[in-house]
Amino acid sequence: MKGMIFTEFLDMVEDRFGLAVVENIIEAAESPSGCAYTVVGTYDHHEMVRMVVALSEASGISTPMLLRVYGEHLFSYFVQNYPAMFAGMDSTFDFMNKLDGYIHVEVRKLYADAELPRFELAMPATDQTTELIYRSGRAFADLAEGLIAGCATHFGEQIEVMRADLSGGDGTVVRFTLTKAG
Repeated sequence: MKGMIFTEFLDMVEDRFGLAVVENIIEAAESPSGCAYTVVGTYDHHEMVRMVVALSEASGISTPMLLRVYGEHLFSYFVQNYPAMFAGMDSTFDFMNKLDGYIHVEVRKLYADAELPRFELAMPATDQTTELIYRSGRAFADLAEGLIAGCATHFGEQIEVMRADLSGGDGTVVRFTLTKAG
C-alpha cells in the first residue's frame, strides 16, 4: 500500500485520539518499517492491519468500525488534496460508476506502482440503485464501505449500503448495493 494511506491514518488517529495513542499503537504494532512511512513509499498492508488492531485494543472500537471511520476520513482527504479528480462529478453514483475507469486511471498516473482494489459495476445504475463488486486480495471491504460513506457525505446524499461477501468469508470479493434513501 502507498505510504500516504499510512501517514493519513496516523494523522487521523492523532486528531481523534491524541499523540499518545499514536505512539502506543506504533509501539504495539511492531511493524517491520517501524511505522516510519513516507507518502510515496510502498509498504506491506499487514502493517496497516497491525496498527488498526492495536488502535482497536487501545480504544475499544472494533476494527471494522475503525476501518469504516478511516475510509470516511480518507475520502475527505482525497477531496481536499486531489480536487481535479472530482471535477464534473455530481453524485455518489456518478463517482462510483467512474471509479475504475477514470479515478483509478488518474491515481496510477500519480502512483504507477499503486495496487488498487477493483470496483466493477455489477449492474447499470438506476435512479435509485447501483451495485459494485469490490475485489482486493487485501480484504479491506470495511475501508471501502467507509470510502463509499464518505463519498455520499461529500455529495450530500443519504445512501444505504448493503454488503454481501462473495468470497466465502475472506472479504476479498464483496458486492456493495447502494440505494438512495428517501
